[in-house]
Amino acid sequence: MENVSVEGVRSAAISSGIRYANRLDLVLFELAEKTKTAGVFTLNAFCAAPITVARRHIAAVSPRYLLINTGNANAGTGLQGERDAIACCEAVARECGVNAEQVLPFSTGVIGELLPIDKIVGALPSAHKALAVDQIAAAARGIMTTDTRPKMVSRQVVVEGHQVTISGIAKGSGMIKPNMATMLSYIFTDARLTQSTLDRLLREQVARSFNRITVDGDTSTNDCCLLSATGYSAAPVEAESGQCHAIFEEALADVFRELAVELIKDAEGATKFVTVAVTGGLDSRECLQVGYAVAESPLVKTALFASDPNWGRILAAIGRAGLDNLDINAVEVWLGNTRIVENGGRDAHYTEAAGQAEMDKNEITISISLARGDVSEKIFTADLSYDYVRINADYRS
Repeated sequence: MENVSVEGVRSAAISSGIRYANRLDLVLFELAEKTKTAGVFTLNAFCAAPITVARRHIAAVSPRYLLINTGNANAGTGLQGERDAIACCEAVARECGVNAEQVLPFSTGVIGELLPIDKIVGALPSAHKALAVDQIAAAARGIMTTDTRPKMVSRQVVVEGHQVTISGIAKGSGMIKPNMATMLSYIFTDARLTQSTLDRLLREQVARSFNRITVDGDTSTNDCCLLSATGYSAAPVEAESGQCHAIFEEALADVFRELAVELIKDAEGATKFVTVAVTGGLDSRECLQVGYAVAESPLVKTALFASDPNWGRILAAIGRAGLDNLDINAVEVWLGNTRIVENGGRDAHYTEAAGQAEMDKNEITISISLARGDVSEKIFTADLSYDYVRINADYRS
């Protein structure tokens, strides 16, 4: 994991003993003055207290500090949870000499337990002192919960003779079906961008990446994704029209997409990375309906884990996706390069051996042609294993 720093961003990751001793669990980011930040947050109605506070603060003023703790989600904690999140912001503000509204709090971990404020506040001086430009890789480790490895992606590109850097981190292995309008992602760039363009870029990139993945169909109470631009690069990435240079947008898309894919590849107990590609839809909505019906089917996911080409489960998931007037005789389904369904039933040339060869792979593509339009969508998911059950059964142990 390459440690590529972004000018104008400092970070620190320390252990505060929130849930486990000697484990990185508290991350502090410092953003240079005049940095612009855009954010999208979970649409779960039971959103966590820090999300409520972060939404309010980012709407009022550009943030200077991000505080992230693991081990405790501070969700389902009522008014006390919100007071605790605000107390964390106030403690950072006192330590770092800013206003409390310039601090965004984030939490991830067990739901329904009050935040151990004393441990967090007591560790802040150490976190502040440890801030450095080369600690983003440590921050990627510091936001992990059930993740088995940190997720960090960086790109450096040259736009008209000037270098631009983009670095992002993310966490999440389970309770993953982001619907942003327990996944956290923070992406930083030194590009000069207006606030309106930053907001647009974040919405567009999240829609194409984090909002196209699912591990278990559960949308966390704590999901968030931030995109911050410090403006330190002299590269002319944004035109007066608000359009961005294609080289920059492509690099930004790469960072978002690779982080999203990394979340799936490190999904709890996962042994396979699965792409569900739906083509021939009337619109994006119905493509996603079918894609998620297949990607979130426990029967499909357990067949994937078993490397069992039980294609009837895929067919059943498509059929219950709720599409009006679906012509089942026009639908085609493929496992990799092997067509398994046509004309409403098994392909005449399909063999179990061919299906087995596809299912034995670590990366599998399920392609579904609806043959009723020109729209296509992709969903990324994983299989459902014994280890997923074990990890979540033992989550609070």
